[in-house]
Amino acid sequence: MFSHVMLGSNDIERSKRFYDAVLGVLGVGEPLRNTNSTGQVRLFYRHDGGTFCVSEPINGETATPANGATIGFKCHSPEQVQQLHDVAVAHGGTSIEDPPGLREGSLGALHLAYVRDPDGNKICALHRPQ
Repeated sequence: MFSHVMLGSNDIERSKRFYDAVLGVLGVGEPLRNTNSTGQVRLFYRHDGGTFCVSEPINGETATPANGATIGFKCHSPEQVQQLHDVAVAHGGTSIEDPPGLREGSLGALHLAYVRDPDGNKICALHRPQ
Protein backbone atom coordinates (compact mmCIF):
# COMPACT_ATOMS: atom_id res chain seq x y z
CA MET A 1 0.00 0.00 0.00
CA PHE A 2 2.74 2.49 0.89
CA SER A 3 5.80 3.38 -1.16
CA HIS A 4 7.45 5.38 1.62
CA VAL A 5 6.94 7.42 4.77
CA MET A 6 8.67 10.79 5.21
CA LEU A 7 9.09 12.97 8.30
CA GLY A 8 10.45 16.49 8.50
CA SER A 9 13.45 17.51 10.58
CA ASN A 10 14.85 20.83 11.73
CA ASP A 11 18.28 19.27 12.38
CA ILE A 12 19.07 16.58 9.82
CA GLU A 13 22.35 15.53 11.48
CA ARG A 14 20.62 15.07 14.86
CA SER A 15 17.89 13.08 13.10
CA LYS A 16 20.50 10.94 11.35
CA ARG A 17 22.18 10.07 14.65
CA PHE A 18 18.78 9.26 16.20
CA TYR A 19 17.42 7.16 13.32
CA ASP A 20 20.74 5.41 12.61
CA ALA A 21 20.64 4.12 16.20
CA VAL A 22 16.89 3.41 16.39
CA LEU A 23 16.57 1.76 12.98
CA GLY A 24 19.81 -0.13 13.59
CA VAL A 25 17.87 -2.12 16.22
CA LEU A 26 15.75 -3.42 13.31
CA GLY A 27 18.77 -4.21 11.14
CA VAL A 28 18.43 -1.14 8.93
CA GLY A 29 21.72 0.11 7.49
CA GLU A 30 23.02 3.56 6.64
CA PRO A 31 20.60 5.81 4.74
CA LEU A 32 21.07 7.04 1.21
CA ARG A 33 21.82 10.76 1.60
CA ASN A 34 20.35 13.04 -1.06
CA THR A 35 20.47 16.79 -1.56
CA ASN A 36 17.67 17.98 -3.83
CA SER A 37 17.98 20.72 -6.45
CA THR A 38 17.02 23.45 -3.96
CA GLY A 39 19.51 22.32 -1.30
CA GLN A 40 17.43 20.37 1.22
CA VAL A 41 19.06 17.22 2.60
CA ARG A 42 17.02 14.02 2.72
CA LEU A 43 17.86 10.64 4.23
CA PHE A 44 16.38 7.47 2.71
CA TYR A 45 16.50 4.35 4.91
CA ARG A 46 15.64 1.25 2.88
CA HIS A 47 14.81 -2.11 4.45
CA ASP A 48 12.68 -5.15 3.59
CA GLY A 49 11.04 -3.40 0.62
CA GLY A 50 10.09 -0.25 2.55
CA THR A 51 11.57 3.23 2.64
CA PHE A 52 11.58 5.57 5.62
CA CYS A 53 12.72 9.12 4.87
CA VAL A 54 13.73 12.13 6.92
CA SER A 55 13.92 15.48 5.16
CA GLU A 56 14.57 19.12 5.75
CA PRO A 57 11.28 20.77 4.72
CA ILE A 58 11.35 21.55 1.00
CA ASN A 59 9.19 24.66 1.49
CA GLY A 60 11.86 26.17 3.79
CA GLU A 61 9.49 26.41 6.75
CA THR A 62 9.99 24.81 10.16
CA ALA A 63 9.30 21.08 10.39
CA THR A 64 6.47 20.31 12.82
CA PRO A 65 5.06 16.95 13.96
CA ALA A 66 1.60 16.01 12.75
CA ASN A 67 -1.04 16.02 15.47
CA GLY A 68 -2.55 12.52 15.62
CA ALA A 69 0.12 10.91 13.43
CA THR A 70 2.22 7.91 14.46
CA ILE A 71 4.84 6.01 12.47
CA GLY A 72 4.95 2.35 13.55
CA PHE A 73 7.99 0.10 13.23
CA LYS A 74 7.46 -3.67 13.19
CA CYS A 75 9.54 -5.55 15.75
CA HIS A 76 10.21 -9.29 15.88
CA SER A 77 9.90 -9.75 19.66
CA PRO A 78 8.82 -8.00 22.86
CA GLU A 79 12.52 -7.64 23.68
CA GLN A 80 13.12 -5.78 20.42
CA VAL A 81 10.24 -3.41 21.29
CA GLN A 82 11.95 -2.63 24.59
CA GLN A 83 15.36 -2.28 22.92
CA LEU A 84 14.05 0.13 20.26
CA HIS A 85 12.43 2.21 23.00
CA ASP A 86 15.57 2.27 25.14
CA VAL A 87 17.87 3.12 22.21
CA ALA A 88 15.48 5.90 21.13
CA VAL A 89 15.48 7.45 24.62
CA ALA A 90 19.28 7.11 24.88
CA HIS A 91 19.62 9.04 21.57
CA GLY A 92 17.42 12.03 22.38
CA GLY A 93 13.91 10.61 22.14
CA THR A 94 11.24 11.02 24.81
CA SER A 95 9.22 8.10 26.14
CA ILE A 96 5.49 8.86 25.98
CA GLU A 97 2.18 7.24 26.94
CA ASP A 98 2.27 4.01 28.96
CA PRO A 99 5.59 2.28 29.63
CA PRO A 100 6.67 -0.26 26.98
CA GLY A 101 4.80 -3.54 27.34
CA LEU A 102 1.87 -5.76 26.51
CA ARG A 103 -1.48 -4.12 25.75
CA GLU A 104 -4.76 -6.00 25.40
CA GLY A 105 -7.49 -4.44 23.30
CA SER A 106 -9.92 -4.83 20.43
CA LEU A 107 -6.99 -5.55 18.06
CA GLY A 108 -5.75 -8.38 20.29
CA ALA A 109 -2.54 -8.52 22.27
CA LEU A 110 0.25 -6.17 21.18
CA HIS A 111 3.64 -5.32 22.65
CA LEU A 112 4.02 -1.54 22.21
CA ALA A 113 6.34 1.33 23.03
CA TYR A 114 5.81 4.97 22.06
CA VAL A 115 8.52 7.62 21.73
CA ARG A 116 8.80 11.13 20.32
CA ASP A 117 11.90 11.70 18.19
CA PRO A 118 14.01 14.84 18.77
CA ASP A 119 11.74 16.81 16.39
CA GLY A 120 8.58 15.68 18.21
CA ASN A 121 7.42 13.07 15.69
CA LYS A 122 5.62 10.14 17.35
CA ILE A 123 7.02 6.70 16.61
CA CYS A 124 5.87 3.31 17.83
CA ALA A 125 7.64 -0.01 18.24
CA LEU A 126 5.11 -2.83 17.76
CA HIS A 127 5.23 -6.60 18.07
CA ARG A 128 2.11 -8.70 17.48
CA PRO A 129 2.44 -12.14 19.13
CA GLN A 130 1.55 -15.04 16.84
